[in-house]
Amino acid sequence: MNEYIIRASNVTKIYKKNKVLDDLSINIKKGDIYGFVGKNGAGKTTMIRVISGLVIPNNGQVELFGHSEEKEIIKQRSRIGVLIESPALYLNMTAKENLELVRIQRGIPGIKCIDESLDLVGLKDTGKKKTKNFSLGMKQRLGIAMALLNDPELLLLDEPINGLDPIGIKEIRELLLKLNKERGTTVFLSSHILSELTQICNRYGFINDGKLIEEITASEFSDKCRTYLHLKINDSSDVPIILENELGIKDYEVFPDNILRVYDEFNGEKITLCLAKHNIGVKEIMQMGESLEDYFTKLVGGEGNE
Repeated sequence: MNEYIIRASNVTKIYKKNKVLDDLSINIKKGDIYGFVGKNGAGKTTMIRVISGLVIPNNGQVELFGHSEEKEIIKQRSRIGVLIESPALYLNMTAKENLELVRIQRGIPGIKCIDESLDLVGLKDTGKKKTKNFSLGMKQRLGIAMALLNDPELLLLDEPINGLDPIGIKEIRELLLKLNKERGTTVFLSSHILSELTQICNRYGFINDGKLIEEITASEFSDKCRTYLHLKINDSSDVPIILENELGIKDYEVFPDNILRVYDEFNGEKITLCLAKHNIGVKEIMQMGESLEDYFTKLVGGEGNE
């Protein structure tokens, strides 16, 4: 049985009669990279604040690393690194100076962790440059460096790639995968860029109006939202025989109106040429598949994936 890092049960948080979290339960296993998906105002940030101890829920319980006693949970939070929204920085200080302050505040021994964290996020060469002169992306990476100072077993990241350019996004993606693979770091993150989540997450939780509406593994998502080759042809009557006997294609579906979906990885040109030999014309051919954005929009019954 997998060890659970986080077990949150029936968590409710109310602000001015507004239920930001509504009886929400969530379980995150050791080694997960868990993508938390929801629109703005759905409760993602509040839930991360509850787990990190920054917000006290009106009801429910959070268990960390197998502990639920309040005094013990406070101790266990030393094993967590957190970045919520934009990092709080002293703009007239350098990256190193900012990290040194955080190190002292948290009582983290030794200064080696500062250079290691800066190196991990690609900021080791910023020298005496003040953070007020950092780009938005650099500030975000410094925030992640702060979260990594204590070599955490669990990372809670709220929009960690906010403001990063494509190269920066790739670097953070590779960093999170490296931490997960080499150090066994469990990662719980939300992101507006849902296509990025599909590249790193092994589990997803979908939240809407403070309620967890579905949890799904990456493999379950892939099964539900498989990519496929879409073909519209002029006659589908003999197509199954042709696909199976001549091309060896087994995984496909034939729909009304002569629509064909081929799920096996296969060259579209080869299929077209093969069908043409049998006087079957191809009117449309394109690669298709449901994205995480599409799936989420369908799940909550409306537009928006933030």
